[in-house]
Amino acid sequence: MPARENLTAASPWVALTTSRKDWDAADPDTLVRMLGQAMWIRRFEEYVLELAAQGLVHGPAHSSIGQEGGAVGSVLPLRSDDFVNGSHRGHHQFLAKAFGHVMPHKSGVLPELNDEVRTVLRRTLAEICGLAEGYCRGRGGSMHLRWREAGALGTNAIVGGGVPQAAGFAWNQRHAGTDAVTVTYFGDGAVNIGSVLETFNLAAAWRLPLCFFIENNQYALATTVDEATAEPRLSGRGLGFNIPAWRVDGMDPLAVHLAMTEALAHLRAGNGPVIIEADVYRYFHQNGPYPGSAFGYRDKAEEKAWRDRDPIDLLTAQVLRRELVSEDEVRAARDEIDRVMREIGEELLEPLPGGKPGQRRIRPALWPDPGFVDVGVRGDLRELAGSRYEEADTFSGELAERKFIDVVSDVIARRLETDDRVVVLGEDVHRLKGGTNGATKRALEQFPGRVLGTPISENAFTGLGGGMALDGRFRPIVEFMYADFMWVAADQLFNQVAKARHMFGGEHAVPFVLRTKLSAGTGYGSQHSMDPAGILATAPGLRVAAPSNPFDYVGLMNTAIACDDPVVVLEHVDLYAATGTAPAEDLDYRIPVGKAALRREGKDLTVISYLSMVGHCLEALDEVPGITADLVDLRWLDRASLDWTTIEQSVRKTNRVLIVEQGAIGTSYGGWLADEIQRRLFDWLDAPVERVTGGEASPSISKVLERAATARTEEVVTALRGIAAELTASR
Repeated sequence: MPARENLTAASPWVALTTSRKDWDAADPDTLVRMLGQAMWIRRFEEYVLELAAQGLVHGPAHSSIGQEGGAVGSVLPLRSDDFVNGSHRGHHQFLAKAFGHVMPHKSGVLPELNDEVRTVLRRTLAEICGLAEGYCRGRGGSMHLRWREAGALGTNAIVGGGVPQAAGFAWNQRHAGTDAVTVTYFGDGAVNIGSVLETFNLAAAWRLPLCFFIENNQYALATTVDEATAEPRLSGRGLGFNIPAWRVDGMDPLAVHLAMTEALAHLRAGNGPVIIEADVYRYFHQNGPYPGSAFGYRDKAEEKAWRDRDPIDLLTAQVLRRELVSEDEVRAARDEIDRVMREIGEELLEPLPGGKPGQRRIRPALWPDPGFVDVGVRGDLRELAGSRYEEADTFSGELAERKFIDVVSDVIARRLETDDRVVVLGEDVHRLKGGTNGATKRALEQFPGRVLGTPISENAFTGLGGGMALDGRFRPIVEFMYADFMWVAADQLFNQVAKARHMFGGEHAVPFVLRTKLSAGTGYGSQHSMDPAGILATAPGLRVAAPSNPFDYVGLMNTAIACDDPVVVLEHVDLYAATGTAPAEDLDYRIPVGKAALRREGKDLTVISYLSMVGHCLEALDEVPGITADLVDLRWLDRASLDWTTIEQSVRKTNRVLIVEQGAIGTSYGGWLADEIQRRLFDWLDAPVERVTGGEASPSISKVLERAATARTEEVVTALRGIAAELTASR
């Protein structure tokens, strides 16, 4: 018979409940402040639903009515330098954090609804209604609320989407030398999201001061917790990651407060992350002013049973029992918040012209200017003012023939040397003497503590890097071992990092750099060989740099790191072992955003390319007699950074265009570029824009099939010969 031993988890998992003695021992000011804030939040949410019912909230109105106990109980112990972020149902947590930031502490009385609190209520309502004075200038609405000064770093419409970013906030707090913490709020539906579980692991491995606060409101839209998981006690997820966990009744604000107080002691002591699961209940449907029973997935008896345990009623009863305030004072506080919300409504709304009595509309002057629609998709690059820009042909420093990958390694290390905010993270970047290709070799030798090896969790560490950038105290360089891994981290890269600046009002920098390599031709097959340029060009918040030689790599990487926008730096594996002209010592210059390079001049054709295909184009031009061409090395690929001046000057001279890229035609960068050229420069074209691309299929492992799927010198030669023949025939 095999021996058996019952195992126990390394971290505690406890259920915390309160008794009358706990309520008797509770600090009076704590109880009174929780009651006042909970009443404010409840009335605010009720008013939002009133407006939603009248069609005055465009988009969803995810109310938190019924869940206020979890918010006030957990947020009250936090400081302004503690951070929170949350989910699409986050009004209550946002308001609680904002209230804590602006409210003066007064003992023995219900909190005062002063001008600062009134402003919080007005700006939050304005944001939910999509108005210019909202915290995100009307872009966030109900689901994207952010007020950096209060420590509210953004609610999120993607289920679980904000959790990895919270790890980045927590990393920054710890490495900035503070004892501040981050609390990330999410619901029962998010517990089964991969990025959340990845972040559990990463936060635990790195001992981050991060509280994972699970609001278990029993339903992910209309699906019950029991249907979605075999272990409905969701805080049990922590045991597998050695994270201590508390499970509390979220309808009991004091229980939540006590659990959070214990958790904060653990976090501030540097002991790593915690989980708190609060069982709560949303009284209304996923969205809007109707109960869940109206949609058939809940019954009225269930809803009544939860309402009978209302957190505000419980707080009121205990405060009155202890005679901390009177019934008249509670009634007056309720009347006051009701009056203030209606006053705010009157300031934002007006009678609908020609409408029925009682019909209202948003005051037209309060809407954002339509011209604001694209403002803040990216920054204005003012942070690059005063840069020293260089080009190889005018560079006054010493040049040498250097291997591309050595230059990559040296310039990254140089930026860590000159800027303490720069850190590098990714899979195996801290091993193998500099990662899988040697890109972090020099940085690892000189600054091992700032070269962070991550678990294989692209969503988690990309989001962590995004959170680091959004907080602003550090500037991450994230490495993807292969460009195809962008699809694994697509939510964090495209939905979060790329959209964050614009979504939160257009004013918040996102200094995030992603390095990744393209490796067609190395035999790594379909899932490791893509060229993502065409996909990246569809994400307007990203800038994309594509260096074709080591001198440009230095300048482009330096600009990317200094830029306050997220920048993806593409690197082709074919270039790593190649040598080229590079600075012998000077690694501090930059290359301007939006500046292409003319690698060769001619009169017959404009050839446009990037990365390793620039070299293939030069080889092909040398092989084809009878045709001369301008060769434009784009260097910057995103729509906002494209050098149209250089392209237009060349096309007006040659009147023909050939776009050359290596990757598959289905994800082609040249597809949209050709369309744009023909729209802008149609009158100057003597023929349709032509293209060289790979095939339809992704590259295969077979050497022969891989070669057939990608473009190289030979494909460019074929295209040039065809154009040369046409030119000869037309002369």
